[in-house]
Amino acid sequence: MTEIADAIKSIKKAEDDADALVQSSKDESIKIIEKSKSEADEKIEEAKSLADEEAKNNIFEIEENAKKEADSIIAKAKNDASSIKESAMANVDEAASIIVKNIL
Repeated sequence: MTEIADAIKSIKKAEDDADALVQSSKDESIKIIEKSKSEADEKIEEAKSLADEEAKNNIFEIEENAKKEADSIIAKAKNDASSIKESAMANVDEAASIIVKNIL
């Protein structure tokens, strides 16, 4: 009878140990999941920050390139206008000469 009682106690202790181990495993997995979520959130925030910084850098670079291109276009337009003006001035002298000849 004592052997049966000891066997039952051993079984009960093994069940209690198993229950404690299961609960400990559940607690540990909750901690691991929470840590993983926290790390994932940190990485997401870091990625957002890096993407935001890269976007700002890209916008700055695009604006700088656009300014350079605009300056180049303005310089070319000024040069073209100057050339047209010089050409027109040459024609003005010729036109004035023709008008003077026609009047005289």
